[in-house]
Amino acid sequence: HIWLGWQRMKMLRHLLSALQEGLSLSVILVFLATFLLLADYLKGRRPRGYPPGPVRLPILGNILFPQRHTQVMVQKKHGNVFSVEVGSMKFVVVSGQPLVKEVLVHHGEDFVDRPEMAFIREVFGPYGLIFSNGLSWKQQRRFALSTLRNFGLGKRSLEERIQEESRYLTDAIEEQKGQPFDPHLQIKNAVSNIICSVTFGDRFEYSDSKFQQLLQLVDTSMDLQDSIWMQVYQAFPTLMKHVPGPHQTLFKIWRNLKSFVREIIDKHKEDWNPHETRDFIDAYLNEMAKEDAAPSFHEENLLQCALDLFSAGTETTSATLRWALLYMALHPDIQAKVQAEIDSVIGQSRQVALEDRDRMPYTNAVIHEVQRISNIVPLNVPRMATRDTTLAGFFLPKVSLKETARILAMHLPLER
Repeated sequence: HIWLGWQRMKMLRHLLSALQEGLSLSVILVFLATFLLLADYLKGRRPRGYPPGPVRLPILGNILFPQRHTQVMVQKKHGNVFSVEVGSMKFVVVSGQPLVKEVLVHHGEDFVDRPEMAFIREVFGPYGLIFSNGLSWKQQRRFALSTLRNFGLGKRSLEERIQEESRYLTDAIEEQKGQPFDPHLQIKNAVSNIICSVTFGDRFEYSDSKFQQLLQLVDTSMDLQDSIWMQVYQAFPTLMKHVPGPHQTLFKIWRNLKSFVREIIDKHKEDWNPHETRDFIDAYLNEMAKEDAAPSFHEENLLQCALDLFSAGTETTSATLRWALLYMALHPDIQAKVQAEIDSVIGQSRQVALEDRDRMPYTNAVIHEVQRISNIVPLNVPRMATRDTTLAGFFLPKVSLKETARILAMHLPLER
């Protein structure tokens, strides 16, 4: 057997040598290119009944899709359900309120999981409230909702926190003495402070330079996540991990954000009192200390859950408020009607409260309209199918947790 094996190896070496002598480098390169293109074509074929989509580039796919103007053009041509590819990942994009509601409500269990993508794996791992899956996600979500309710989510105590912070924001605006200024960071600071008071037990002054830099990092990270560099990284993570570029800056930003939250957690651990729960972090430390605590309650999950609450809550709400200011400036007639209703119902002597909503139908309608037409994020957080299902007549096949072939992305604002 050893002799026969040796003879086969010898014959194989002779054959390879003959091929090398008979074929030029250009022929070999053409052969390899043809093979790669054929393999890419076969891999990129859509299953029967799969949503249509734009023509893809070889290897790269629809790498430019995350750009806003590209999304609009693709949606206009292919409708509210279409497919795109970024590298080896296939996305099905769902647009419009009726279809997104069908995905999240009527087919919620079919699309409950998050996909494993290169950026998510590098920054968030399997932890937190947003990108975790399975039992761990259910446990973290249940705990977070219960804890936030205890700290006033939907109760008067949270409303008082919002009213207090709105006074700080008003004072910061009045300091400008009527001169033009960009309210971006002040609004983001105000929104973040409400979340920080519940999550970290404290707020940050608008003059706190360290916290202002942190908010700017959050802004920069949002811009970089939509850049072409990140799309290339998602498509070719093994290669791009060793290539310098803006994507490396994004990873550094998230490391800084994690360090910020980790410092707060460490301070909480130093003066932690299980009989005095000040905020979300204290409540989580109490849960970790229980003898029957679930395995998913550990410090890495605490770090990521706190970071999820801080970053996601800050960006979405502050962006909505900035859109509201822009629309009020563009439509002074609507602004005047809103102000008139506020003056007639509330006056100038007190702040608005949730109980005033039913007596302010016009203002309530304007707020809902701002939320409807505002583009808060380019795409919602992706989901993936846990079983074969049908949406709007299209077939969406099941995806395993380790497969990033078919991912569901949702985009509300494209439909007007």
